Amino acid sequence: MSITVSAYNWVPEFARGLVRDLRVRWALEEAGRDYSVRLLDARTARPADYLEEQPFGQVPSYSDDEVRMFESGAILLHIGETCETLVPHDTEGRARATSWVFAALNSIEPFVQQLAALDLFYAKEDWAKAQRPKVEEMVRKRLGQLAEALGDKEWLEDRFTAGDLMMVTVLRNLRQTDILADYPNLAAYKARGEARPAFGRALDAQMSAFEDLAPAA
Repeated sequence: MSITVSAYNWVPEFARGLVRDLRVRWALEEAGRDYSVRLLDARTARPADYLEEQPFGQVPSYSDDEVRMFESGAILLHIGETCETLVPHDTEGRARATSWVFAALNSIEPFVQQLAALDLFYAKEDWAKAQRPKVEEMVRKRLGQLAEALGDKEWLEDRFTAGDLMMVTVLRNLRQTDILADYPNLAAYKARGEARPAFGRALDAQMSAFEDLAPAA
């Protein structure tokens, strides 16, 4: 099967290793699938034909011999349909893995991303300084709930799934803070995900695609 994933050829240093094509690359590495990459210039408008693949002009998009898709969570679950490493084939296991994918995207990531935006883009603004404590409080509330759900388990369920893949990539977006250190089981959980060989291959592939380009004006 011929698989193509879109990615950027340049992003600022703070975003390298965090762009969401990493999630799809990691899933494909776990599944043992070869893929090619369509590199886009993040500094310029997207080509018209790309908007047919991804209406919002973001990355990643995904295509194979049967489908064209966008949104990293949907792509992960599609890859998982034929990869039991990512999505168990039994009904209960599939349902739980799917639930954790959506939990990462809907219950954790919005607050993590809001905090990252305040820290990385608006840190000097008075309104951001005023808002940050409330945002951090919400992040910590959700991390506390996640830490309780994980407990002393290695993974969120009885083995690694797409839910863990998605959750680890979301937690990595806290790297501009030291918040995760206050939740030792989550810090160890993230480290276990990053130690998987498939993650290392995916990260290396993303990082090697970045070119030394000047940022847009």
